[in-house]
Amino acid sequence: MNNDGQLMRRGFLGDVSTGLAGIGLAHLIGRDLCAADVTRTPGRNQTHFPAKVQRVLQIFCPGAASHMDLWEHKPTLDKLHDQPMPGEEDLVSFQGRNGALMKSPWPFAPAGESGKMISSMLPHMSQHADDIAFIHSMTTQTNTHGPGCVFMNTGHATEGFPSTGAWMSHALGSANENLPTYVAITDLRGEPPNGKANWSNGFLAAQHQGIMLSSQHPIRNLKRPAVVSAKEEQASRELLAFLNQRHVELNPGQSELQARIAAYELAARMQRSAPEVSDLASESATVHQAYGTNDSNDLKAAYAKNCLLSRRLLERGVRYVNLYCASRASGVDGLLNWDAHKTLKSDYERHCPIFDQPTAALLTDLKRTGLLDDTLILWTTEFGRMPTRQEGTSGRDHNPDGFTCWMMGAGIRGGTSYGATDEFGRRAAEDVTTVWDFYATVLHLLGFDHERLTWYHNGLNQRLTNVHGNVIEKILA
Repeated sequence: MNNDGQLMRRGFLGDVSTGLAGIGLAHLIGRDLCAADVTRTPGRNQTHFPAKVQRVLQIFCPGAASHMDLWEHKPTLDKLHDQPMPGEEDLVSFQGRNGALMKSPWPFAPAGESGKMISSMLPHMSQHADDIAFIHSMTTQTNTHGPGCVFMNTGHATEGFPSTGAWMSHALGSANENLPTYVAITDLRGEPPNGKANWSNGFLAAQHQGIMLSSQHPIRNLKRPAVVSAKEEQASRELLAFLNQRHVELNPGQSELQARIAAYELAARMQRSAPEVSDLASESATVHQAYGTNDSNDLKAAYAKNCLLSRRLLERGVRYVNLYCASRASGVDGLLNWDAHKTLKSDYERHCPIFDQPTAALLTDLKRTGLLDDTLILWTTEFGRMPTRQEGTSGRDHNPDGFTCWMMGAGIRGGTSYGATDEFGRRAAEDVTTVWDFYATVLHLLGFDHERLTWYHNGLNQRLTNVHGNVIEKILA
């Protein structure tokens, strides 16, 4: 204003520019402070009781991988192959009428000191049988792939709920501020059924959603725009540093704002850390050979690179990694994922070699480096398959009534098998287990009471395990 109290043009424009910057900063600060609030239950980096697990790797095979063809041997199917299933001769399931019982196309063989029977299609994974706790009595609430995948990841069959990784991010916060807390590594073939809902933050703050990353598709928007030179970017950083330092000097008592400025500087450091963790070329030739990253099968090589990327993320403090092997359904059953409705033998002879060696190498690497001592490994799929063949095919239909998942690593009693399906593999018959029991156990190993880890939303104290779940004590070390 001039001496008469009138607003001067130059001063007005100067104040407007400063004000707009303040509005932008206030928006960012407000958003971040709100986000910070949600991490205070039960307390950032605080658990209900001592934790055995610091990080989780969840390997997911979308398409409903068949339990009786991979993990749970059913000799009765060998004996009664091509005969009707007693009591369900006229069974109609997800895609229609079922035919006769069908044995696995491949023999099973004993593995490890435990003698666990595992499919001969998984020779590398068999080497880890004594470290794995198999849960053969899993059940789910849906027989449709999209809702099944979401249910297996979030504990709810409908979208809009936080995934397990989001809950972990919310409860524990970051172990490495230079990298995301939660990463979802998608397969070269594409996203799983229902896509990003599988790693959603749901009603938790957006900062808890999974960050998509893979060896083929690094984090986007990290590279400097082509129109901005390295010299210009450096000059911008120096100017910003000068302004931040000037602010500190002029406002020595405003510690909260100083901390927030430091947080944005940390985000910039994260931009420079992400490319380094994705640089697989720094690994030795021996490691690449063990994983199979240079395999002539492009799909296997791509998945192997994602396995190696998973290890690099975990060892750098990423809390939760979702690693997908296969993707969405396709017009040809079993082509892009484990959904073998028509031609199970040829489908699994395509998928098993992609999965077997790279996954086993990842588990070996985690054990070799000592990471397995405080890392929990989960292997999951959305449901199982029928013991019968679909009428007129050599494939199996969906089966939500019995399937296998497993755990390995910190706090797990390896070389064990918990529960079982009936003699045909049709239904969970012993120690019937739910997805909620599975995650109640995961949270227990992370140091949380699944009934107390909640977030108030839509009038309810929501939780990962809904209103269900019991810890599976028999698989704990």
